[in-house]
Amino acid sequence: MNEIFAIVIIVLALSMALIIVVQYFIKKMNFTESMLIQGELKKQRQEYFLSHRMEAYQRAILYMERIHPAALVMRMNQPNLNAVLFQSMLLKAIRDEYDHNVAQQMFISSNAWNMLKNAKEETVKLINVAASQLGNEPSANDLATAVITLSAEISPLPSEIAIDALKVEFQQLF
Repeated sequence: MNEIFAIVIIVLALSMALIIVVQYFIKKMNFTESMLIQGELKKQRQEYFLSHRMEAYQRAILYMERIHPAALVMRMNQPNLNAVLFQSMLLKAIRDEYDHNVAQQMFISSNAWNMLKNAKEETVKLINVAASQLGNEPSANDLATAVITLSAEISPLPSEIAIDALKVEFQQLF
């Protein structure tokens, strides 16, 4: 009877050991398979978002180029306007372009987006300061000249700093 009892205990112990070993290998296989699936999903996600991120950086840089004071003044120049109307047009163009690109912040870093917003606000300030320095009955040409002159005194401009930062950050993607 003791022999049967000993055999049953040995069989149970071996069965338990076998179950433990099988469970260990199943867990290891599941973990390895899970890691492979996660890696594949990450790769697919990166491939999908890379084109969107590249487009976001392109659009952010284009926005910075378009609100560069000299480029903005030259593009929007209407000499027949008075300075107040021209100032309003410039500020509206900056805000409209910003609103058009606001969704791009999903694809660029918070730091880069903050630099972009700062460049926008500094460009608005520059235009307002230039307008405040004008005399009586200024024309759009007077404001254009004042904006270009004032922006020439600032080096580098916030939009130029933001462009450089966006380029560096974009290069880090590769």
